[in-house]
Amino acid sequence: MATDPRARPAVAFDLDMTLVDPRAGVIASWRRVAAETGVAVDAELAASRLGPPIEAEAAAWFPPEQVPAVVERYRAAHADVGVPATVALPGAAQALAAVVAAGCRPVVVSAKKPELAEAVCARLEFPVAAVHGGLWGEGKAAAIAAEGAAVMVGDHPLDVVGARAAGAMALGVATGPLEPTGADVRLADLTAFPAWFDGWLLERRLAVLDGTLRELAAAGPLVVAFSGGADSAFLLAAAARAVGVDGVLAATGVSASLAAAELAAARSFAAALGVRHELVATDEGGRTGYVANGPDRCAFCKTALVEALAPLADRGTVLTGTNADDAVAGFRPGIGAAAGLGARTPLLTAGLTKAQVRAASHAWGLDTADKPAQACLASRIAYGVAVTPSRLARVERAELALRQALAAAGTPAANLRVRDLGDTARVEVDVPLVGAVAHHLGLVTGFAAVEVDPRGFRSGSLNDALRN
Repeated sequence: MATDPRARPAVAFDLDMTLVDPRAGVIASWRRVAAETGVAVDAELAASRLGPPIEAEAAAWFPPEQVPAVVERYRAAHADVGVPATVALPGAAQALAAVVAAGCRPVVVSAKKPELAEAVCARLEFPVAAVHGGLWGEGKAAAIAAEGAAVMVGDHPLDVVGARAAGAMALGVATGPLEPTGADVRLADLTAFPAWFDGWLLERRLAVLDGTLRELAAAGPLVVAFSGGADSAFLLAAAARAVGVDGVLAATGVSASLAAAELAAARSFAAALGVRHELVATDEGGRTGYVANGPDRCAFCKTALVEALAPLADRGTVLTGTNADDAVAGFRPGIGAAAGLGARTPLLTAGLTKAQVRAASHAWGLDTADKPAQACLASRIAYGVAVTPSRLARVERAELALRQALAAAGTPAANLRVRDLGDTARVEVDVPLVGAVAHHLGLVTGFAAVEVDPRGFRSGSLNDALRN
């Protein structure tokens, strides 16, 4: 269930005039060197032509035999007065945060001496995974490649050279003294980076998804475990795009835990795609572990589902709609059970999050793009309370009745759950509707008591008991 490394690439950033503005510190450092050596260095001029290694600037003011000693003087001064005077450029913190939030690694590849580059990053609390210093132009390529960086962000033309030599995309920002000519993408500054990165990363992950589906299809048909939810619907559409409708089968497991409305929606979606759709009876209700409804209930359910769908694959592969968020969402025993039976998770492999699935679904015009999460009916029953057809049916009836009542009152609910706690039903709905749903509790029948959770809808709220 590992994510393809291509879906979580590193992003390399130059430091000076890309992430930070060091000019005040550079001026202070050269002024100290000038005072110590008695040489009239134009510190402002030196600060205006940042980019090349400091040796090049020293050579403009001192004879060759003095350059090494001057460089050491400058670096000592910069550690003392230059680093504290360095400030982050607009958008730098947000750019790095965007990379981290996507599960990718921001790294620094700079001409600045490693210990000085590290000091700057530490002082500004940049969340970088690695710092490579003392590198310039094509010399940056080895570090870019070693970090697996797919993008090099820099302000100088030679940052573009380093990116090219490493086979990475060159993204130029116009914040330095020279235009980053030849860059694949040009931004005015890093404030525009997060939006660009979100779009670029989504396209990259969609490409990984497409390639993964094509590779899996080489072994046989793709059988998508299709519940009708946003994730499995998107996966089904992606599979049809990748290998054609004839190479894909939508298979929906049918049991008392699947709401009738969900089945109807699944049929309609598959028909609109032109994909063959089969309904397969699953026997989770006949499995003691499932009925007992312990914390591992989902493992029995997923096992029943994958075993029921496997014969349809005919040497092909069963696919589930597990996304990248699911893999880090805490307790998910069903994911491991499905993987143990050979089911594959292409959305997870591609690193696609729920938000990215929805964004791509919108772009593709899928009517499931904004569909609220609808876990199976068994997820409404508290752990330790037996899962039975009658309990599942009363939850389904109650939710349908409440949804219809709220819709008739002009306040439709996006998220609504009736939690079966045994003798008591607990209704969870979007917070703005907590008051409205309280007027319709008489529609919830078959329970000794009915209550409304004032905290509103919370996905997976029954898992709270596992943490206590």
